[in-house]
Amino acid sequence: MANVVEATTRQQFEDFLAKAGKCLTVVHFQASWAPQCGHMNEVMAELAKEHAHTTFVKLEAETVPEVSEKYEIASVPTFLFFKGGEKVDRLDGAHAPELTKKVQRLAVTGSPSGAAQSSTADLNQRLKKLINAAPCMLFMKGSPQEPRCGFSRQIVALLKENNIQFSSFDILSDEEVRRELKTYSNWPTYPQLYVNGELVGGLDIVKELAESGELENTCPKAVPLEHRLKTLINQKPVMLFMKGNKEAARCGFSRQTLEILNATGVDYDTFDILEDEEVRQGLKTYSNWPTYPQLYVKGELIGGLDILKELKESGDLVSVLKGES
Repeated sequence: MANVVEATTRQQFEDFLAKAGKCLTVVHFQASWAPQCGHMNEVMAELAKEHAHTTFVKLEAETVPEVSEKYEIASVPTFLFFKGGEKVDRLDGAHAPELTKKVQRLAVTGSPSGAAQSSTADLNQRLKKLINAAPCMLFMKGSPQEPRCGFSRQIVALLKENNIQFSSFDILSDEEVRRELKTYSNWPTYPQLYVNGELVGGLDIVKELAESGELENTCPKAVPLEHRLKTLINQKPVMLFMKGNKEAARCGFSRQTLEILNATGVDYDTFDILEDEEVRQGLKTYSNWPTYPQLYVKGELIGGLDILKELKESGDLVSVLKGES
């Protein structure tokens, strides 16, 4: 299909963007070892039939690392959307319905059509789901561990000082959410804090609530992170903290770890650290282990992929997983 192409070098990638001009270009950062990427390529092929003026680019994330690093690709599949050579949106993960919606919305030009209006309704539903994802939701630039603007840094500090439990969404990771939430909430700036699906406000409002002593009554109290991490690593006798889940690994190290564990026949559960930035950063400190994946047996850290390989080669892996040694 003429509008589905493959980029194997940075130059090819840049050439495809330039050739597309103001038309939509969808870039799939993939890995040949990930079955979910193959599935999403099938979805792209179908979309390509419907959107002849959209270019769909397949790019092996590990083969062109300079492009992956530039756009902060941490896992596969990840989709970036470009117009006029500029990134306009992003989608992390194998979400076929979401990919379809984004392509339909971004490929639409001119006056709103029925498809565009439908897409707006879908977007509003997505925003509603996001702001209700946790009792207290903060939409910010960056993460609580690594804020990427002064206002976000200040509001995170206020919430932590007042022992407020909150989840967050990095609006820099999703241009669509960043742009449309301002309209949805009728609040023109970030950060934005929501409690039980209702907008509380930005930094100034949170400052006023903190100074008046009302912030603690407005937002839910935090469960200490250490207690939460301890609960998670003891959720099952064998717990793997990884990028992705048991059905779909989203990095090469996690994929290899799953293959080793699956070959043992020992039951285990997984936790996707890409879905929870607080756990992702906090567990590295808690365990004094700087990378993922991390494997725990009966609440005790065993290690990462290299340790598992050593245990497999020595023949000790199954007994370690069963807690026999």
